[in-house]
Amino acid sequence: MTPEMVQKLVGKGFEVLVEEGAGARAHYHDEVYRQAGAGVVARAAAFDVDILVKVRRPEADEVAAMRDGGLYIGLLESCGEDEVLAAMRAKGMRVLVLERMPRISRAQSMDVLSSQSNIAGYRAVLEAAAHYGRFVPMMMTSAGSAKPARLVVLGVGVAGLQAIATARRLGADVHAYDVRPETKEQIRSLGAKPIELDLGESGSGEGGYAKELSEEAKARQQAALADELAKAHIIISTALIPCRPAPTLITEAVVERLRAGSVIVDLAAVNGGNCPLTEPDQVVERHGVILVGHTNLPSRVPSDASAFYARNLFNLLDIMVERGEAGPVLKDLMADEITRTMLAER
Repeated sequence: MTPEMVQKLVGKGFEVLVEEGAGARAHYHDEVYRQAGAGVVARAAAFDVDILVKVRRPEADEVAAMRDGGLYIGLLESCGEDEVLAAMRAKGMRVLVLERMPRISRAQSMDVLSSQSNIAGYRAVLEAAAHYGRFVPMMMTSAGSAKPARLVVLGVGVAGLQAIATARRLGADVHAYDVRPETKEQIRSLGAKPIELDLGESGSGEGGYAKELSEEAKARQQAALADELAKAHIIISTALIPCRPAPTLITEAVVERLRAGSVIVDLAAVNGGNCPLTEPDQVVERHGVILVGHTNLPSRVPSDASAFYARNLFNLLDIMVERGEAGPVLKDLMADEITRTMLAER
């Protein structure tokens, strides 16, 4: 929660408690939260509430501090039953999983995955430019000229599209690839060039996501992609399949073929990486190529990432309550398609 959203929640009758120092790294300080109407409290008190909102997956000690019968809203970062969810259920809690936000028009303003993926795609290009030892755009100087960097984006979801747009603004020569054929027009609309491969099958899945390819198609994909990737100076890799290991798109053989000083930013590092040489949360050099494996790129744009996330949560909370005589009253979570879809089943 940002102070702006705290003020809006207080105006709706909520009592808002914020953990001491929670916003400091995003440049939202405790005194500003107090001015917005929040109570700034110690960590234990912040967890002992009716509705707890959080960003990352809770730890076991955090679950232990949560109020029995309370409501948790946050990213669970799991694909099914696990010990964290089981522990919250054992306390009689209800859990709204933000990853399960339905992809319908009414839920767009609450979709944290989209807002944070936008930030990740933007930041990925800045990370690549910072590690790349050459100019990204074409440069003309009295000492000569430099050609624009050839930048390839793998995976054209929300993060990939933002990466394309950001790289184009920086002046890179941008190419992009996705297994879903319908993304070609989106790539062209941003001024980039689609990489077209014949895999013998489509990678389009449900809800706008990619689906996992057959083993035969994966083999054809790797072979066909290799020559395209070998020409790149920067690769931004975003290919993720929900609840599956990240597909291998950048083999070690491809890395060996890249020019020394080339950069790979692997946004799939959290799920094993699109390159097997990626190390989560590390920047390493392999075969003369720099591999960036940050797993939480939105945290590198903390002020706006927090503002977007807080606005998403405010919009969600706004449809979950109605005004009662003594303050806001929680509606039936099963009565709305959005909260019903997000609710972790009992």
